[in-house]
Amino acid sequence: MTSNTSSVQPRTLFGITLKILSVSVFVAMSSLIKAAGELPAGQIVFYRSFFAIFPILIFLGFRRELRTAFSTRRPLNHIARGVVGVCAMGFGFFALTRLPLPEAITLNYAQPLLVVVFSAIFLRETIRIYRWGAVVVGLIGVVIISWPTLTLLRSGAALGDQEVLGVIAAFIAAGISAVAMLLVRSLVHSERTATIVLWFSLTASILALLTIPFGWQALATRQIVLLILAGFCGGLGQILMTSAYRHAEASVVAPFEYTSMLLSIVVGYLAFGDVPTLHMLVGGAIVVAAGLFIIWRERQLGLERAAARKASQPPG
Repeated sequence: MTSNTSSVQPRTLFGITLKILSVSVFVAMSSLIKAAGELPAGQIVFYRSFFAIFPILIFLGFRRELRTAFSTRRPLNHIARGVVGVCAMGFGFFALTRLPLPEAITLNYAQPLLVVVFSAIFLRETIRIYRWGAVVVGLIGVVIISWPTLTLLRSGAALGDQEVLGVIAAFIAAGISAVAMLLVRSLVHSERTATIVLWFSLTASILALLTIPFGWQALATRQIVLLILAGFCGGLGQILMTSAYRHAEASVVAPFEYTSMLLSIVVGYLAFGDVPTLHMLVGGAIVVAAGLFIIWRERQLGLERAAARKASQPPG
């Protein structure tokens, strides 16, 4: 028993370490995109998606899984996930370039809350009062974060404000991203993680190229380097995140996603001079608490279902 526990513990700690590393890399990716300046969202999506493919292909080459990486029986499902994902990324990057880094990242925490809502609406999943309560509380936190920026609620004069557009884009991105997560849930039943990631990156790159006629900008060398590095970070972050979930249970690893809030506050202040407001800190704490409660509740329900299955099995 002791040797069993001692072998599990290092794997769990390694999984948590990988998750924190993946979060750090994704924050670096967001920082690089923000540092590149206000560019067309489609242009950012292309660099983020296309250059993410390379670290993933290198990783698969080491695992000797390159030959079958793109093999799938559900190409249309991958394309649908790609279309939805590109829309989410586009709105998310638009928000990122127009909002302080901590606010842009924290508003993205609305996504897991909306996954619960959409699961009930589209998948007819049974959501009980506890999780509905967490969703309501979490969305209140999102409103608290956004309230100072959404001056259009008090005056029509703010409608041209880039920060207002950024907050609206962040809301839309969270909603579309939640739909993308439902599509991924469907794909994981028959597709490997690497296949899902590669199909998405390829689809997103092709779709992003279609936005060239809508105003791509000539980039300075510095901007090109920043965007290429952002793409590599996106691919590396995906690898680290996937590996984290291989070494530890999702319910153990998932809460460490919220370390991105602390990292974004530090990086935002040091790199961009973004000082977190009281609204952002209070609202962010509420959203994080709601998200953690949902993760905890999912774990409890999973344990209950496992116990029920075990009890229903015939003895012997």
